[in-house]
Amino acid sequence: MLLEAYASAKQDEIHTDVLLQARQACYKARDAFYSCLEKHSDKKPTEIGSVGLLYPTECKPSREDYVKNCRVSWVKHFDRQYCKTKRTQRLLDDKETRRGV
Repeated sequence: MLLEAYASAKQDEIHTDVLLQARQACYKARDAFYSCLEKHSDKKPTEIGSVGLLYPTECKPSREDYVKNCRVSWVKHFDRQYCKTKRTQRLLDDKETRRGV
């Protein structure tokens, strides 16, 4: 009964952060942040993002824009995805250097 009352009260609410324009702004900010990470990959990471992601100070403005434009759950998801991809790439690169390829 309580759930029904909540659902009927929230029925007309539109979450504008999941509409097309907001998603595109989020993706653009995300891509800008991750390209900054790639560009400054030679610098020592000093800032801490979500899920243990480390990034250099030079990327702090793009990180703030990214966090501002995306839902917190999306930021965590994208950060996990990025860390997983980087970890996999590092493992693959390490295997190739061991083989002498």
